[in-house]
Amino acid sequence: MRRPATELPRLLARRAALAALAAAAAFAPAARAQNAANMLDTKHNLSISGPGTVRALTEDRICIFCHTPHNSTPQSPLWNRELPAQTYTVYASPTLRAGPLPQPTGPTKLCLSCHDGMIAMGTVVNPSGGIAMSGGGRFPPGSLSEFGLDLSGHHPVSFPYDASLPNPELAPTPPEELVYGGVDEVHCITCHDPHDDTNGRFLLKDNRYSALCITCHRIPGWEFAAHAVSSVSVVGSLPRPPKTWPTWTTLGEWGCETCHTPHFAPTAPQLLNFTSAPPNPFSCTSSGCHTTDPDPPHLVAGTGAAATFAGAAPASPRRVDIGTQVRRPSAHHEPPDAGTVGASPDAARSGVRSVTCADCHNPHLARAEPAEAPYVSGLVRGVRGVDRNGAPVEQARYEYEICFKCHGDATADFEAVPRVVASTNTRLDFETSNPSYHPVVGMGRNLDLPSMPSTLAPDMSASRLIYCTTCHADDQGGSRGPHGSNFAPILKERYETADGLAESYESYALCYRCHERTSILRDDSFRRGGAPGGAGRGGHSGHLAAGISCAACHDPHGVDPDAAGASGSHTHLINFDRRVALPLPGARYPVFTDTGSFSGSCALVCHGVVHDNLSYR
Repeated sequence: MRRPATELPRLLARRAALAALAAAAAFAPAARAQNAANMLDTKHNLSISGPGTVRALTEDRICIFCHTPHNSTPQSPLWNRELPAQTYTVYASPTLRAGPLPQPTGPTKLCLSCHDGMIAMGTVVNPSGGIAMSGGGRFPPGSLSEFGLDLSGHHPVSFPYDASLPNPELAPTPPEELVYGGVDEVHCITCHDPHDDTNGRFLLKDNRYSALCITCHRIPGWEFAAHAVSSVSVVGSLPRPPKTWPTWTTLGEWGCETCHTPHFAPTAPQLLNFTSAPPNPFSCTSSGCHTTDPDPPHLVAGTGAAATFAGAAPASPRRVDIGTQVRRPSAHHEPPDAGTVGASPDAARSGVRSVTCADCHNPHLARAEPAEAPYVSGLVRGVRGVDRNGAPVEQARYEYEICFKCHGDATADFEAVPRVVASTNTRLDFETSNPSYHPVVGMGRNLDLPSMPSTLAPDMSASRLIYCTTCHADDQGGSRGPHGSNFAPILKERYETADGLAESYESYALCYRCHERTSILRDDSFRRGGAPGGAGRGGHSGHLAAGISCAACHDPHGVDPDAAGASGSHTHLINFDRRVALPLPGARYPVFTDTGSFSGSCALVCHGVVHDNLSYR
């Protein structure tokens, strides 16, 4: 894409000077007079008067290290250095629209004539024989100014900007305030002005609060994201060694550079500024910010997650230790080879059984913003999902759509409890056409629930919708997400499914969180001997007293009618555990028949007791 014909004079001056490094246009010394003066005190002044450790022993001319007025090389502008043929390892990423990238060209190649370190900085065309310099004219060992021939961990260069378009996360046209080579090619000079170090590191713009990054990378919603507005202190934690600059003090000031770096990225494809001991690469929890073991690199003592969100009320006086949660026995365990990068949109639907943080969280959009079920909260905003019909969605609107990526059609063929109607597809289990289901996708079918609300959840009612994370979450209250728990499958509280256990609040704490225990034991809905408190057998209290668990009769997700066949009514989440409830002799299934409000009958054998259409009402 070409620049519009009408540009501000300031932009014309800047473009005229820097674009000359890439094109055959004449060098414009007048336009760069101010920058030339600024260059005197920068490390690009390699003369004897320069401030750097690498400088000429006697040469007092400044421009001569790059330019010569006579007998220059063919490269513009009057280039004074040979450009030996070199083969570089260039940046590559599966998400790079502009790839595969060519070998460096234009002004990038000119910059690399010094910064690849292959020839000494004093090796110039004129004067013949070069310029004697301290240190042999080479960068000191370990210098971050010497890139070598491996550019795979550096921001991509030498490609046309529009080769990356269309991209909803990039400016739709090359931003006017930046500088390009050729026909709007991205080069080193797009971000760096070699003659002016006013902003540090020769940057065209001060990158505080990611101002330079977001000139091109315009992610909708980033300006409100937690990582963009955080006031958490990073003093003593950033920059990460061996870098020593910049020296901003808050996470928001660092912005993109908290996680990404344009040069020498340890994790190259996403230019991530992290690394950890092999074989495990960095992730958000392995050695990063969302853990306290070891201490997060950008959080110092006395700070915490509550301070992360500018303008948000502190939710907790401590930081959330997700790293510990995902290491619990039942957890969304991170794969050892995925880092922070989410799986591809189709990976979860093809059987991937481990996840990364980015599968459920968008680090560029996440923010502290509550929501009501079933809508996504700010913490999981902008994440791909699968809708209730099984179709992929680019950004999930409802929390369950994120869960359905892995726990819908792609769920592994394994039942934790073997049931009469077998299902591992929660997308189908929660379908509102089912005879019963927990109200995750839509309002429940049965609104007459005497056990609700409970003392522990007084705001719960039969007409309310719930999240998957209402039941599946950290068991120690460290977070509201399904990161990890001591109770499988990532349950917020204990839920026993074994047969023969004595009834207690602890055994069925998950159920009793919403369903009032005293109502259950009083047999308000499943009556004992024909009337509440009667002398007959059965009821909730009788079954629980006999060591029959909630899971023996109830399927907590729901029952898919297409798979039910002639196996009974399946209202009230009735879907028997086949290890406990056996069919009558000659029958195929243990059967429950719904005969009306608070009434029904069972035809089955349980604990050796024959229920031959045994009814309750």
